[in-house]
Amino acid sequence: MIAPLIEIRDISVGFTGKSGATLPVLRNIDLTVKAGESIGIVGESGSGKSTLALAAMGYLKRGLRLLEGSVAFQGQDMFARTRTELEKIRGGELALIPQNSGQSLTPTLRIGAQLIEALRLHSDVPQSEFSAKAIELLGQVRLPDPAAIMTRFPHELSGGQQQRAAIAMALAGEPTALLLDEPTTGLDVTTQAHILELLRDIARDRDMAMVYVSHDLGAIARVCDRVVVMYAGEVVLDGSTRQVLKAPVHPYARGLLASIPRLSDPRLPVALDGRPPAPGGAGQGCSFVDRCALAQDQCRSRRPVLELLPSGESVRCFRHEHAEELSLTGSGAISAKLDSDAVPALRLDDVAIRYNRPRLFDKLLGRDRASVATVDGIEITVAKGETLGLVGESGSGKSTILKAVAGLLPPSGGRITVAGGEALAPEVEQRSPDHLRRIQLIFQNPDDSLNPRQTIAQILEQPLKLYFGLSGDALHKRSAEILERVRLGAHYLDRLPSQLSGGEKQRVAIARAFAADPDLVLCDEVTSALDVSVQAAVLDLLNDLKSTQGTTYVFVSHDLAVVRALSDRVAVLYQGRLCELGPSAEVYATPSHPYTDVLLGAVLEPDPDTAPTLSADDVVELSPPARGCPFQRRCPRKIGSICDTDAPPWRYRADGHGIRCHHTIEDLEAVQREDVAERCA
Repeated sequence: MIAPLIEIRDISVGFTGKSGATLPVLRNIDLTVKAGESIGIVGESGSGKSTLALAAMGYLKRGLRLLEGSVAFQGQDMFARTRTELEKIRGGELALIPQNSGQSLTPTLRIGAQLIEALRLHSDVPQSEFSAKAIELLGQVRLPDPAAIMTRFPHELSGGQQQRAAIAMALAGEPTALLLDEPTTGLDVTTQAHILELLRDIARDRDMAMVYVSHDLGAIARVCDRVVVMYAGEVVLDGSTRQVLKAPVHPYARGLLASIPRLSDPRLPVALDGRPPAPGGAGQGCSFVDRCALAQDQCRSRRPVLELLPSGESVRCFRHEHAEELSLTGSGAISAKLDSDAVPALRLDDVAIRYNRPRLFDKLLGRDRASVATVDGIEITVAKGETLGLVGESGSGKSTILKAVAGLLPPSGGRITVAGGEALAPEVEQRSPDHLRRIQLIFQNPDDSLNPRQTIAQILEQPLKLYFGLSGDALHKRSAEILERVRLGAHYLDRLPSQLSGGEKQRVAIARAFAADPDLVLCDEVTSALDVSVQAAVLDLLNDLKSTQGTTYVFVSHDLAVVRALSDRVAVLYQGRLCELGPSAEVYATPSHPYTDVLLGAVLEPDPDTAPTLSADDVVELSPPARGCPFQRRCPRKIGSICDTDAPPWRYRADGHGIRCHHTIEDLEAVQREDVAERCA
């Protein structure tokens, strides 16, 4: 029998609480990973997924310690190795792709220099070939114009582009085992699908093992052979991907699947009730008992063991035979239909945004250094109480538009107004306190907005003091109430951001935005770091606030199923240009623009039998062409020279659904019907 590449035996990890008691984060975990095997680890934030993956590298976060058990890589104990030995292994034979690309990219070094350093330390590539190999790696992860990307600093890339650069760095050392901690969180649907195909091919060709930690069960379904479900630091289900995702035999796994928004279902998903127990708070019985619809008395008094079933699965549940009684789909209600006569809450008139502006010296000499606009010609009106979804690939200008509305990036042209026709000052420093309160931005990466030196209480108290003058008991009570709304308890108030998981930090960022009681909330990938159950709860919260308080949202997300569940209308962006705009139901049912069809075809479903529709010839671009249709180089429906030379016109239907294309909507829909019929045949 071939020895496992990674072997984790009865490992328990914990920390010392304020009372002096040892509180477990991982409890008696057994896991083996063979060469060439791909294992997915899923579960809610705080379940111990990332801690387990990092432990496989012989690493524990500050404050944690190994309580018992062992971790071996290639037969050698990782916790017995010296720091020098570990440095040789990490990044080479054993590589990690972290959830936050900022943890692996040095902000003061260009991308090319960082890739070359990884090649020098962890590969056998000759020095003379470093640059060519680095460009090849950047091309593999679908970064546009890799040679240009080599010269850029991390802050000059979008979040998704930074993540792809981090993936390229991890692959530079040609690892034997690759640990992936939410590696595709910041990627758009087409890039994610292509990256996952790349990882599958590399794993097969190199016989590379992968341990894939993710909230995205669609990604897990695409790349993993086996799935391990974790809850409260324990393994509760371990089986083949097909068994776990098609017919899970643990109530918790079924609850996770019911929490996932589906592209084929416009309803909001239903979140699991309650929260996981805090470390050390699971009690003597089943850790899931307080949230389980199948719980009985024995579940409270005895801890179930991990039982091996005849099917080959391992399950920790006394009543797993009854799990099929629980639904695998959600049935959440969506908010009431939007009033077509609602007052505009936000209006963008011919907005253009450029990152590169002419310098003073060039202006004095009369030089024209104006670059192609990153975003151009944006005409959008958002009604009060409406949710507008902005979708498109990484670098399409979605976050750029949000930053302009928030005053963080002044437009180079056009006008932005809010309710009542009030023009917004271009820069945040020029805006009134009322405008600052009414417009709140939630960032994609919570580390960009949470002060690491402040407690959660201090972070939430800032807007409450500034805008409402709260103090004392009223301030503490309101802070606790806000945390409860995002499914975090008052016991989080004394913690620092570094003591929270990625999903927990994002919930704090959301809570702080709503503490200001805003009229307009700009959501930049706010659910990308959340597990599916918390994501469902946050979507329900956003929907409830829209219904009860008339909150307006501009919602940016790469997850097109999430956008469908929450949005009234969808705007599709390509290279900073609008190409489709219309009611969500219509855009998803009949995606008229060829680019929208490409996006929807790349969506990953949590079903191992469903594959995305991808084109091997599809390539990404760094900037739009100087004239003609922005999508001309990638369009599978290109007519001819008119697409190269003439800007496409807007074409509308009676319901307001419009596309910007030289084809008519009717012609495109007819072609799509023929494609569907051909695939079915």
